[in-house]
Amino acid sequence: MGSGRWSADVYDAAARFRAASGASPFAHSDSGAREVHPALDPYGVVFRESRDSAEHPRSVAIAVLFDVTGSMGSVPRTLQAKLPQLLGLLLRKSYVAHPHVLFGAIGDATCDRAPLQIGQFESDNRMDDDLGRILLEGGGGGQKTESYELALYFMSRHTAIDCYSKRGKRGYLFLIGDEMAYRRVKRGEVRAVIGDEAREDVPLAALIAELARKWDTYYILPAGASYVGDDEVLSFWRGLLGQNVIELADLDAVCETIALTIGLGEDAVSMDEGLADLCDVGSDAGPTVSKALAAIDAGRSLVAAAAIPDDLDGLSGNTRL
Repeated sequence: MGSGRWSADVYDAAARFRAASGASPFAHSDSGAREVHPALDPYGVVFRESRDSAEHPRSVAIAVLFDVTGSMGSVPRTLQAKLPQLLGLLLRKSYVAHPHVLFGAIGDATCDRAPLQIGQFESDNRMDDDLGRILLEGGGGGQKTESYELALYFMSRHTAIDCYSKRGKRGYLFLIGDEMAYRRVKRGEVRAVIGDEAREDVPLAALIAELARKWDTYYILPAGASYVGDDEVLSFWRGLLGQNVIELADLDAVCETIALTIGLGEDAVSMDEGLADLCDVGSDAGPTVSKALAAIDAGRSLVAAAAIPDDLDGLSGNTRL
């Protein structure tokens, strides 16, 4: 998947049509559906693919998966409303020339009808269609854990992305949630939800190490969530992902945060340049994004500084006196 180009005009036209007709951007869920939409069902999927093409010769895979249990149910609605900011920054500001974007949703495999929903990698307005197909179940198990690990298993073993396989470049994976993963990927849940016949459970730490080969993974904990600022949740994810844990003070800034994280990761922009770009696209999220990405920006600066040799004269063939 991943043909065509995203158009703000097409997005705006679809929004106007829904407003005029009274249709919901989440028609599947808001129509009373209780099961995963067939287009987002992960069962039996061999791969979700992000492939290069003549139209997109150097594709970059971007996946955004969000917890839709409990208080997190507002996240996809915010993403859908803010999609122009995400794509506008990636494309208009040339952070990524050929993004392939996948959306998905996470529930709890111990109790939900829709513990995992996975769309396709898209480069055009079909990514908005996938958002609209998500079932906003609002369930969850009533504790501090949801099935993030099942989503990570799928992204590690059931995605094929040319940015990695052809160029050794990892894709970008964003998890948006407020709870912890279970400590193991359970083989029974893998069989029931994805269809794999696993021989044994997979420890979460081993899965994260496997995932890191292909995906640069971030966890975003937004304001308004049940466990915002929770030390246990934050410590859990920092133990797995280090500085790639983002505390976001305003959910409305989630698309800008994702876009600028990618811009920094691509070395396409500095933090100051990125904040100026937010103003250019009419976003007032700069202060929120700057605070949320401070640790990532600092880590990036340290890596860049470490790459500069002490003997700069040696690079030019001159001898230091």
